[in-house]
Amino acid sequence: MSFAFRAAFAMSLSVSLLLAGPAQASPVKVEPADARSSDAVSPDKPQYVIISFDGAHDLAQWRRSRALGERTGTRFTYFLSCVFLLSKDLRQEYNAPGKGEGRSEVGFAQTKDEVAQRLDQIRAAASEGHEIASHGCGHFDGGKWKKAQWLEEFSAFKRIMTDAYAINGIEGEPPGWRDFAKDSVSGFRAPYLSVGPALYQALKEAGFRYDASAVSSGPTAPQTEGGTVRFALPRIPEGPKARRVIAMDYNLYVRHSGGFERPDEAAAFQERSYEAFKAAFDHEYSGHRIPLQLGFHFTLMNDGAYWRALEQFAEEVCVKADVVCTSYEDYLERTQPAGGQENPAGG
Repeated sequence: MSFAFRAAFAMSLSVSLLLAGPAQASPVKVEPADARSSDAVSPDKPQYVIISFDGAHDLAQWRRSRALGERTGTRFTYFLSCVFLLSKDLRQEYNAPGKGEGRSEVGFAQTKDEVAQRLDQIRAAASEGHEIASHGCGHFDGGKWKKAQWLEEFSAFKRIMTDAYAINGIEGEPPGWRDFAKDSVSGFRAPYLSVGPALYQALKEAGFRYDASAVSSGPTAPQTEGGTVRFALPRIPEGPKARRVIAMDYNLYVRHSGGFERPDEAAAFQERSYEAFKAAFDHEYSGHRIPLQLGFHFTLMNDGAYWRALEQFAEEVCVKADVVCTSYEDYLERTQPAGGQENPAGG
């Protein structure tokens, strides 16, 4: 993303305290594990940590995550669901593949003002160096979709994001917004992490650079297949028995409390999560330095235990001189520059 785009989005930001409702947390489906890289540690090789958020809904969590990025130098990937750029009275603007007009599994924005505030947050995040990527629109399970249906979903995302100001009747569309919306979204994560051959065919045709929907048995280097770079969320050891769990807040939530709120145990869940993140980091930091990927939502599960664990983790490790906590897009720019070859040193 160019500096000019980021500078343009920094202008005219006015965000009030109106909050959106919580986004729905995503269950997941597991893809086969990838093989671990056998690259040797280099003293010049940084440890990458890639932290992402699915849905990118709640306004308070936008502000909170950006503040964390400012404190620690972290750059995040926000996998945006485009229905949150439509007020509920404009829901007919989205026609989900095979579902009909105006349907969404995660709802829509409540008001035009909420959409305007979210657009402000997107612009501010982009100006600060964070990445805006795609989580599709209505959060439907597309594991059995055909390529044409995925292309329909991708087209809806691009149209709604590009025309968000006009569709919602929001004045003051900033210079460069349409170019940003059309050209800057290079990554995708499937709702429910539900993928199939048709998705990868559609991703390439739609021009996505990478997909981050797979799951692996542990941290693994991204692989390029069919012209698309594929990232995988790792399973990491967690808890007293060190059983592996997908490194995402929702999976920890299900592991810890069966998907039900237990705020009285939030401190213990926070500590377990932090220890799991830190142990996974330490294993790579002192070993092969394979990128560590962590996934979150804008929902405060178990009274925010997983966000507090993330903040504790980032404030400790992301400030290290040889650690780069960054987005998927920036990781690829650093290690696989467009049109170039992968840099095995990751520098």
